[in-house]
Amino acid sequence: MLNEVTITRAILDTYLSKLKDALELDVAIVGAGPSGLVAGYYLAKAGKNIGLFEKKLSVGGGMWCGGMMFNELVVQDAARPLVEEFGIRLKKFEEGYYTIDSIEAVSSLTYHAIKAGLKIFNLITIEDIVFKDGHVSGLVINWTPVEMAGLSVDPLTLHSRFVIDATGHPANVTGALVRKMGVKLNTETGKIIGEKSMDASLGEINTVENTKEAFPGLYVSGMAANAVFGGYRMGPIFGGMFLSGKKAAEEIIKKL
Repeated sequence: MLNEVTITRAILDTYLSKLKDALELDVAIVGAGPSGLVAGYYLAKAGKNIGLFEKKLSVGGGMWCGGMMFNELVVQDAARPLVEEFGIRLKKFEEGYYTIDSIEAVSSLTYHAIKAGLKIFNLITIEDIVFKDGHVSGLVINWTPVEMAGLSVDPLTLHSRFVIDATGHPANVTGALVRKMGVKLNTETGKIIGEKSMDASLGEINTVENTKEAFPGLYVSGMAANAVFGGYRMGPIFGGMFLSGKKAAEEIIKKL
C-alpha cells in the first residue's frame, strides 16, 4: 500500500537536496524565457553548476502565446542551426522566414536544458541581489506566493559567480541593483536606458549585441538586454532571443 507520509518525504528530501546544490552556483539565471533556457542549456552542457529561477508557475516566458495568442513563432535564418540543435521542427514560410510551434519550442528547450543538467526552480521571486566588493555575487530569494500575498517573510540567499538577468522587458535584477546600490552600469548613460519602440530587424540585431556584462558579475540577455542598453523591440520573432542566450553562455564560460 502507498504511504502518504512517504510521498511527502520523497518530495521534501529530493527538492531540498536540489536546492542545497544550488546555494553555491557558477551561474544563477533569473527568468526562464527563451534566452534564459538557452543560456542554461549551454552552461549546463559545459559542466557548470547552474540554477534557473522563474517567478511564475510555468517556464517559457512569452513563447507560449506566440503573437497575440496565435501560438506560432517566427525565427530567421541566423537562428536556424540553434533551433535545429534543440530538435524543434521548422516550417519554411518565405525565404529567410521559418515558423515553429510555440508549445513545441518551450517543451523542447526545457527538456534539453534539464537533460543537460540545468536545475530549474519555479515560483521563486528574486527579492534582492547579494553585493560584495563591488560585484554581483548572488541572489536573495523568496516564494512568489509570499510576494503576492504581501506577507512579511524573510528570504533565503544563494551565492553565484555570475548572474544573468533574463527577466525580459522589466529587467528586474538590473533594476534592483541600480535602485538599491546606485551603481553606474556599463551603458552609455551609466543607467538603464530603456527599451525602444518596434523595429524587428534592428531589434533582433540589438538583442544579440546588447547581451553582455552590464555590471561586474551581472550579464543581461534577451529583452532585458535591450531594456538595459536601449535596444528596439522586435515582437514575436525569437531568433535573437535564442542567439542571445547562447552568447551569454559562451561569454561566461570563457570567464569561468
